[in-house]
Amino acid sequence: MASRIDYHNDPNAPRANSMVPSVNVVVVDDEGAILMIRRSDTGSWALPGGAIDIGESVREAAVRETKEETGIECEITGLCGVYSDPGHVIHYTSDNEVRQEFSLVLTAQPIGGSITVSEESLEVRWIAPETIGSLAMDPSMRRRIEDYLSPGDAVVVT
Repeated sequence: MASRIDYHNDPNAPRANSMVPSVNVVVVDDEGAILMIRRSDTGSWALPGGAIDIGESVREAAVRETKEETGIECEITGLCGVYSDPGHVIHYTSDNEVRQEFSLVLTAQPIGGSITVSEESLEVRWIAPETIGSLAMDPSMRRRIEDYLSPGDAVVVT
């Protein structure tokens, strides 16, 4: 059984009992490919990211999570969006925590390192934007990537 279950506007979803600030990072290489992981807890594709630790800035968390999950060192370049949909809850079955989504999505460029899988990533790849649509991923992650790829410079706030 998966240790993480995402619910989207599901009346049968468990009620949220926490909200943890987190980050996701859209790291883009010189050819425009996006750094993605295949998550070990769900098997779906996602941007690297995770919780912001106490004593850590948003930027520090984004750089740390990207390095931990992918092996790639990055430099943060901007803010893509803020995602806080109360209809999206994440149930962690190991401890019965149910989080309401709260994620800051940042943009970045790679500055070093090499692709390496971790306990959190089954696979790490640079993926061309035109092929992302065929990947299995959670709807919230797909939305974040689509928002990044949409024309315009506006920061998305949900």
